[in-house]
Amino acid sequence: MLANDTVMMLLEGTRDTLYMTVVSTLFAYLFAFPIGIALVITKKDGLHPIGFIYRFLDIVVNVGRSVPFLILLIAVIPLTKFIAGKSYGPTATIVPLVIAATPFIARLIESSLQEVDQGVIEAAQSMGASLLTIVFKVLIPEAKNSLIVGATIAIATILGYSAMAGILGGGGLGDIAIRYGYYRYQTEIMLMTLVLLIILVQLLQMIGMKIAQKTDKRTV
Repeated sequence: MLANDTVMMLLEGTRDTLYMTVVSTLFAYLFAFPIGIALVITKKDGLHPIGFIYRFLDIVVNVGRSVPFLILLIAVIPLTKFIAGKSYGPTATIVPLVIAATPFIARLIESSLQEVDQGVIEAAQSMGASLLTIVFKVLIPEAKNSLIVGATIAIATILGYSAMAGILGGGGLGDIAIRYGYYRYQTEIMLMTLVLLIILVQLLQMIGMKIAQKTDKRTV
């Protein structure tokens, strides 16, 4: 049986993990959406091909996705201190989480938008729709279901990253698992953090897939 203070610590860790995950996901989408759309538009057979912009963004996204999160976490400590005023704790951890998640999410968005039927786009073009109209009234609405599924994958991945940040005092359940499970050999606390992380991922996955099913026109 866990003591009350241990239960409180786990609840606070769960709260901090959700805080880091949700805020990081929102900020990452804010940066990733324009990048994902630009990748689709400027590619060779896109709506407005611009080779050098596509190649630049493609390289930036590939490089960003190639850096392991733990190395990124250490590498951006000066930037984290500059933005958050410190390099540890849940709020500070949001900085590396956003940097790590943005290229990953941009690629998910690009992939979802590319799934849109070319015939629908050509129909909009034949009616004289502008580039912005096609993007916001054709591409994004048509890809809505895939975008939601992508967001579900992204938020579960970011939650996993937030747990990894615990090794540098990032706060949340990962931090508790490292401090109590690894440094103090309190196996029961480490197992509880593991169970809580699994439950959180399953809940987020279930909510995301339910929303995706509700918005899927094929199931109506």
